[in-house]
Amino acid sequence: MAFSLDRRRFIAAGAAVAGTALARPAIAQPARSRVLRMVPQANLTALDPIWTTASVTTGHGYAVFDTLYSLDSKLQPQPQMAEGHEVSADQLTWLIKLRPGLKFHDGEPVLARDCVASLSRWSKRDSFGQIMARFVESWDTADDRTIRIRLKKPFAPLLDAIAKPASMVAFMMPERLAKTDAMTQVTEMIGSGPMRFLKDEFDAGSRMAYARNEAYVPRDEPASFMAGGKRVHFDRIEWKIIPDASTAAAALQSGEVDWWEFTLPDLNPLLKRTKDVTVKQIDALGFISILRFNCLTAPFNNAKLRHAILAGLDQADYMRAVNGDNVEWSRCASMFPCGTRYATEIGAPLLNTKRDLAKAREAIKAAGYNGEKIVIINPADFPSIAPLGDVTADLLKKLGMNVELQTMDWGTLGQRRTMKAPADQGGWNIFHTWTTSVSIYNPGLNYYLRGQGNAGWFGWFENAKIEALTDDWTRANTDAEKQAVFDAIQTEAWAQTPFVPLGQYFPTTAYRSNIVDRIAATNAIPWNVRRI
Repeated sequence: MAFSLDRRRFIAAGAAVAGTALARPAIAQPARSRVLRMVPQANLTALDPIWTTASVTTGHGYAVFDTLYSLDSKLQPQPQMAEGHEVSADQLTWLIKLRPGLKFHDGEPVLARDCVASLSRWSKRDSFGQIMARFVESWDTADDRTIRIRLKKPFAPLLDAIAKPASMVAFMMPERLAKTDAMTQVTEMIGSGPMRFLKDEFDAGSRMAYARNEAYVPRDEPASFMAGGKRVHFDRIEWKIIPDASTAAAALQSGEVDWWEFTLPDLNPLLKRTKDVTVKQIDALGFISILRFNCLTAPFNNAKLRHAILAGLDQADYMRAVNGDNVEWSRCASMFPCGTRYATEIGAPLLNTKRDLAKAREAIKAAGYNGEKIVIINPADFPSIAPLGDVTADLLKKLGMNVELQTMDWGTLGQRRTMKAPADQGGWNIFHTWTTSVSIYNPGLNYYLRGQGNAGWFGWFENAKIEALTDDWTRANTDAEKQAVFDAIQTEAWAQTPFVPLGQYFPTTAYRSNIVDRIAATNAIPWNVRRI
């Protein structure tokens, strides 16, 4: 298959480019030891982390912006920009007080009204934020340092919502930016985070750079996942966009770059044999590969057709295509990540049985499929996603469907997937992606499951029952009540099939061995890591 040939091409090309040096920008540079050069997981095309769920944009967001609360290594919310909070006896008023002395990169103080505007905008875009917004009577301020959130009824997971670690994180922006329409990207990157975005050095598709924010005051606590003291040990961090995996590996081997965020699995043996290079699993919970249907337009606005494909699908085909034998993976017939609390493999009778292509063909015919073209958009420059599209295209052709696989770069796909038009008018029917397990481990976070329709995530799945069950989850107090809601959501979701989990895997990152104290996280966060 095409992805196997691509792997051999990547590996063969590695030797040829091993000595290739990357061009350095013609600008004054700090000492090499004070600069961290890294290859991010993908090209950075969207800068606003509230506008997109793209993980590379979230990583950019963590450099530039900060959060009121963040999750620690035990996934518990801890104060970050906040000094602390108070909750009224009736649980309807939350007062969140800011730490003193917080400043934005333009020198302006961070005020409560900035945070109120930021929370309000975030709540219009993020699935968990949208749940929270239904409970909010008003977002306002008690004084310049105190955010006041008045609720219509108690909302127990409030801190979990504003501390979520991925996929539209509740980053704080200046009020003038946060008042931007939620459906329009913010393009001025002014935050209060540990790094400043250097807009004059941004060259989309090539490079971007960040400078240490000298005015940033870390918390006193040690860094713990996304929480604690964000201490930056580099004056400058440069992202170099290198789409070809062998070129990225060669740059790491030669020391031209210090860190490659996501390694290509087939190159891991080579990197592990390289002196002064360390290869590690990115995090403990792993990632989930995803097949996403466009539920808004034909033919996959038909739930029976979406469901029919399950009989012919084998997660192992996808996991082997992406990971080969060099990255750990496992089947997971749950729409919440396996290994997380309340995740049960309710989809096992659908996914963990022997593949039956004949049964799938019959189900597709019974669903009323009549030869409509299926457009799969696929990113050729994203090695952890591109093979997924190849596998699906091959499967659907075997099932007798009319398939067109359209390849493009990830940046173009990121724009294309926002299109709600039919596929023959510039839209799409299927695309693939992955998500970090920590991004979707509860109903408030799992935007793939949410039934918000036009207000929801790309694919625009609409389901009132799942929305009602998600509200039930916000009121569940006992483990038994929570488990019942999780199971009910999954039962409905497997019947309606807004997406298909394609397996759970544990990808790797690689960096020079003199780079230490990396925090195991799903983004290449800039704090704590240092050079020895």
